[in-house]
Amino acid sequence: MVTNLTTPLIGIISTIAIGRLGDATLLGGVAIASVIFDCLFWLFAFLRMGTLAFTAQALGAGETQELRALLIRGLVIAALIGTTLIVLQIPLAAVLLQAMGGSEGVTRAAKTYFVIRIWSAPLALANYVVLGWLIGQARAKLALSVQIAINLINVAATMLLVSVLNAGIAGAAIAAVVAEAAGLVLGLLIARRLTYGQPPVPRAALLDRAKLLRMLAVNRDIMIRTAALIAAFLFFTAQGARSGDVTLAANAVLNNFLLVTAFFLDGLANAAEQLCGRTYGARDQSGFASAVRLVLFWGFGFALAVAATYALFGTNLIDIMTASEAVRRGAREVLWFVVLAPLLAVFAFAYDGIYIGATWARDMRNLMVLSLVIFLAAWLALRPFGNTGLWGAMLALYAARGGLQALRYPALLKASFKK
Repeated sequence: MVTNLTTPLIGIISTIAIGRLGDATLLGGVAIASVIFDCLFWLFAFLRMGTLAFTAQALGAGETQELRALLIRGLVIAALIGTTLIVLQIPLAAVLLQAMGGSEGVTRAAKTYFVIRIWSAPLALANYVVLGWLIGQARAKLALSVQIAINLINVAATMLLVSVLNAGIAGAAIAAVVAEAAGLVLGLLIARRLTYGQPPVPRAALLDRAKLLRMLAVNRDIMIRTAALIAAFLFFTAQGARSGDVTLAANAVLNNFLLVTAFFLDGLANAAEQLCGRTYGARDQSGFASAVRLVLFWGFGFALAVAATYALFGTNLIDIMTASEAVRRGAREVLWFVVLAPLLAVFAFAYDGIYIGATWARDMRNLMVLSLVIFLAAWLALRPFGNTGLWGAMLALYAARGGLQALRYPALLKASFKK
């Protein structure tokens, strides 16, 4: 599960480094920009999810040639998307930063971070592909080594550029680009080693029409599902921004807790994707059901551990992440929502992994859109309670995602293994 921490950790390290400067405006700027990149790259998380699911299914079906074809297809798509994001960086920055609703100072700081880190887009998306490909083959240790390298390089570069060379927000963004580039080089070297001596993938296999269409359909549904989820988190951040710089910064600190929780639990979702994908590809219904039970059991156990950690050490973690006393007070006021979040979120993430592994992408998409509607309805009902009500709506989103997928699961299981 540690393999999932790279995306939030890059933002968290930037937040900590800038937060130690004691300026709420700068902290708010890096917080907004980090959330934008978390969400922007997350929108294309189908590059990891889809690659992982199809790789696991190919492994279960014994399709060795397809394993290499999946990696090549994914890297090509990542390069195309990443390059497009760089070309469109100016209108993207204008639209996204305006939508976040930060103050003039916060927006100016966020733009500085954005125009530098956007150059990491092709690198970060290609890393998604390599990560999914490795985990799909149950090579989690190799995937972990790549993610550890990215995180260590990011920490070292951020501390050097921000704390030693006083490069500020620009330094934090440059560190992110350097770390993603180093991670991709390492990942490609590992992939080359794993495929050494194997014949090239024939063009006919690489461009197989049926497989390409299935991949595009699944990726489309995962992307729509992810867009709905991102909309909820962007809405959450924007509402915090409209409440002032201190509330924005306080929510940003606690949002890092949520991101760590999300990617921590998503590690179990990765396990579900691999186990369920492999058994699904092998048409092993008994093994598939066993994998589901295993993931749910361990997921709830880890959720309890994370909740207990936040309950015991949450205030200390807040103090580490910001030197502003006003921001610390604001974060402590709603800390208990962060404590409850893992207990509600665990089923959402576990079933995400199950649905992706079985490529039930259409149903996952539809249920996520319904969960977004529930989130917005909860926010409207709780709006009079201000920031507390906003956090309550976020918990409602977690509960809706897990509950709706759990209700739909038995029917999908029965229908899928009838074929």
